[in-house]
Amino acid sequence: MGSGNRIFDLERKLRRVDFYLRGVIRDAIPHALFAARRRSLFAHLRPADVPAHIVARVNYCNKLGADASVAGARRNAEIALKDGSFYYYDLKQYAKAFAPDLLLDYAFGDITFVPERPAIVKSRPIAGENTNSVVMKLDALRHFARFPDRLAFADKPKTAVWRGASPGHSGMRRRLVEKFHDHPRHDIGYVHAVDQLPAKPFLTPHQQMQHRYVISVEGNEVATNLKWILASQSLCLMPRPIFETWFMEGTLQPGIHYVELRPDFEDLEEKIAYFDRNEDEARAIIAAANAHAAHYANPRHERLAALLVLQKYFERTGQLPPEPFSDALFGKA
Repeated sequence: MGSGNRIFDLERKLRRVDFYLRGVIRDAIPHALFAARRRSLFAHLRPADVPAHIVARVNYCNKLGADASVAGARRNAEIALKDGSFYYYDLKQYAKAFAPDLLLDYAFGDITFVPERPAIVKSRPIAGENTNSVVMKLDALRHFARFPDRLAFADKPKTAVWRGASPGHSGMRRRLVEKFHDHPRHDIGYVHAVDQLPAKPFLTPHQQMQHRYVISVEGNEVATNLKWILASQSLCLMPRPIFETWFMEGTLQPGIHYVELRPDFEDLEEKIAYFDRNEDEARAIIAAANAHAAHYANPRHERLAALLVLQKYFERTGQLPPEPFSDALFGKA
C-alpha cells in the first residue's frame, strides 16, 4: 500500500473513531436537552428565512400526505443500535429531538423496496410510488465524505477511471469492467478479483480525481462515489440512476449535472472524445454538479432539513399538531 493510500486509510479510521465518539456522547445526553433545542429552533423559524433548496429537499424526501398510518411501528425510543450503528447514530441524533413515545418506523441498510408503511430509509427507488420511503441522511460517513480537488479539469489527463469492490446486482458494473478492464488509456477495474477478471489496485478518491472523467455505476443501490464526484473538478459519467438518497439523485439531469452513458457503456469512448473537444461544455456541467453538491455542505442546513423531515413525518402521521410554519413549508396536507 502506497503512502497516499495509508494516509487515506488512517484518515478514514480517524473519521470513524470521531463519528462513534460523538454518537456515544450524544446518546448519553438527556432527551430533554435535544427537545428543548428543537423547540427553540422552531419557535424562531420564519418560512422566509428557510433556503428554497431546503424546502424542496424536505418535501422531496418526505412526500407523505394527510392521515398516513404508522400503526404497528416502533416507538421513537426503540430505535435499536443492533440494527446498524452508522444508521442508528445518524437517525438518533435527530430523533432524540422528538418525544420518545412517538411512533417512528425505519428500515436500515441498502433499501431497494418501498416499505408497507411510512418508514425512514437511506435509499429508495426513483420510479413508481415511493411515498412510504421517507429519505434521511443515513450512513452519511460513507456516502457524504468530501474530498478537496484543486486540479482544474483542463489540467487533468484525458482518461477515465472507475473502481468498485463488487459487481452489484444490476450487471452494469460487470459490463463496464469486462469491456474496459484492459483498455490502454482508461483505468477501470475491481479492487478484488471477480471471476476471470484480476484485481486492480485500490485508488483513493484523491487518486481518482486526477482523471478528467470519473465513472459512477450503481451497485446494490446508489453509487457511493457519486457525491464526491459531483463536488470535484472531474466530469461525472454514469447511466441514469435507478435509486436515490438524501442527495436527491432523481433530480439530477443528464447534460446538466452529469453525462449520461448507455447501460452497456458502448458510448463511453464517444462521450469522452466529445468532451475532450468541448471543454467549456464539460466545465459548465461540472459547475452545475458542484452547485448541487454544495447544498449538502452546510451542517446547520443539514440539521434543519433533517428535523423538518421528521416534523413533517410526525405531523402527517397524526402524532403532532402542525407548527405555525408547517403550511408554508410543507404545503397543505
